[in-house]
Amino acid sequence: MEFIRNLSQLRPRHQGCVATIGNFDGLHLGHQAVLQQLIAKANQLQLPTLVTIFEPQPQEFFAPDTAPARLTRRREKLIAMRRYGVDRVLCLRFDAQFAALSAEAFIQQVLVKGLGVRHLVVGDDFRFGQGRSGNFAALQQAGKHYGFAVESQHTFLMGGERVSSTRVRQALMQGDMQGANELLGRPFTLWGRVRYGQQRGRSIGFPTANIFLHRPVSPLNGVFAVYLHGFTKKPLAGVANLGTRPTVDGSQLLLEVHLFGFKETIYGHSVEVEFVRKLRDEQRFASIEALKQQIDIDVRLAKAVLIKNEE
Repeated sequence: MEFIRNLSQLRPRHQGCVATIGNFDGLHLGHQAVLQQLIAKANQLQLPTLVTIFEPQPQEFFAPDTAPARLTRRREKLIAMRRYGVDRVLCLRFDAQFAALSAEAFIQQVLVKGLGVRHLVVGDDFRFGQGRSGNFAALQQAGKHYGFAVESQHTFLMGGERVSSTRVRQALMQGDMQGANELLGRPFTLWGRVRYGQQRGRSIGFPTANIFLHRPVSPLNGVFAVYLHGFTKKPLAGVANLGTRPTVDGSQLLLEVHLFGFKETIYGHSVEVEFVRKLRDEQRFASIEALKQQIDIDVRLAKAVLIKNEE
């Protein structure tokens, strides 16, 4: 899969594609259905597929303090899109200059001159351009003028409701890992790199891999039974705390994973943590000893959960 970092990196060889546009946050079953639709049309026309995403996402640009927590960072999106067979991903920098583009300018600069789109798949509620002035009808009109077809995305329903990133976030906030996984079509995971921490876990008998997630907010928090992928062929079982560690006056979002019976050093490794079941919310304890006692309970409970999960 080819990753095109911005509009200026487009070359004549990128002309002609079957494209879609969106945030694709989470790459849930609804997004996967869109990609299947995209790939089917691309195979029919014998053209490459191209997905256009934004960095930051529009809500993060317009309302950074209230934008919802991301399900997937850009790196995680790219990994998933490669897995689902996308040929190219174009990332558009969403800044003040881009936000000021008129709908017509967006069509001409991105779709026509930049990509030479032959077939476009978007939601019928898709809005674009300054002040969200462009819509599906405007794209259809432009398509007739510039010579590309516009097709509406297929709606993917589960339980009678449309699958969406919002539904996934709600499930995660409620600690409903099974519900979130059903909407995603796979287990929910977070990626990060293991860094040196303050060694507090080691000092109380529960050494942890400290994973910095490079995100200001998380779509879930608390204590979980987990698997850690990416260091050994077989996933490593453990218990994880995702939050700010209020007992030790922490402030930075951190994922701490205690791996059962594992003593090797994994500093510097990029790993993927799969969240199997939520055990409890993160909480402040009156003392380190009280925290230690609770971690001991968490470890025993997580082991029981993971043993049952493997039956």
